[in-house]
Amino acid sequence: MRSNIHPALLPALACLCCASPATAQKATQQVAMKIDVVSWGETIPGLSIKSGKTGAPVTALAFRYSKPVTYAGPNILEISRNSATAPAAPAAAAAPAAAEAPADPEVPATPATPATPATPAAPDPAATADTAALLNAAIAAKRKDNPNLVALALLPSDSSHVTVLLAPAASGTYLAYVIDDDPSKLPFGRMRIHNLSPHYIAMRCNGSLLSKLHSKEAVVVEPKNQEVIYEMAYQKDGEWVEQENNIATVRADEQAQLIVLQSDASFFASNDGSHSGFLQTVVLRRSKKDFGTLAELDSAAKSAIVARNQAQEDAMERKMHKKPAAPKSPKTSQ
Repeated sequence: MRSNIHPALLPALACLCCASPATAQKATQQVAMKIDVVSWGETIPGLSIKSGKTGAPVTALAFRYSKPVTYAGPNILEISRNSATAPAAPAAAAAPAAAEAPADPEVPATPATPATPATPAAPDPAATADTAALLNAAIAAKRKDNPNLVALALLPSDSSHVTVLLAPAASGTYLAYVIDDDPSKLPFGRMRIHNLSPHYIAMRCNGSLLSKLHSKEAVVVEPKNQEVIYEMAYQKDGEWVEQENNIATVRADEQAQLIVLQSDASFFASNDGSHSGFLQTVVLRRSKKDFGTLAELDSAAKSAIVARNQAQEDAMERKMHKKPAAPKSPKTSQ
């Protein structure tokens, strides 16, 4: 299972960069959902998400949920930041790097331990560079209208709730990792493991299930007795290195996201400033009672939003192509 992260923006960003306004408008869809914005490692104040005609203020806490934002609008989400709260440039070193090249293209069907599997083909590092370049170009293009834009994220059209994880990138911008939290994708009482590190990893959970995850891939696991006992190894320079053995508790009424990453953020630093471990792990938890479902956006309200946005899109297209408006139905006499 591959995470819905910034490479999924490629077709939409290409449209934003080089297409006409009408074509770009057609490339987007309208969505309605709850959104949590979480920081990769340092709290980010002064963010805003435009929903409808207003902007909702957001503070992205360091690997911690805050109050979700109700969003209705295009599936290409724009996140802005007040210039008064933005630093000169976030440390680009904290952002995820390109995946390492694999050592062996074959994977045994049933490896004995996390340290034994060989490596299948990894994502092309050049594609990561192309994605970053296209993302920067799209943000630069949209900054002509919104100078405070710092991130773009592609939202799933069939979800009621997502988490947008912001990792620092170049020139004050952020890479947006979109995690689909809809209960149909991640049921309560389950845990999803994300590999957001640049390394190929292996995870053995509860002594039997072994998952091999390239960078940007994810897998959902089922706890035993509300626990996931996991062993994790990573591949570096063609060799497997054991990282850690640990236990994650997952209650029956919560979603849990175990994120594996590589970061030098102060969030992971000890009191003396040192960082332990080659990779880092962190768990995001959301209780069912705190899920923030779309109570105020029922199906009728969502349909009305979609219809309104579609009418605005049609009006824009008629204006650009000078098409006449659709004729109104004649009134019947009483």
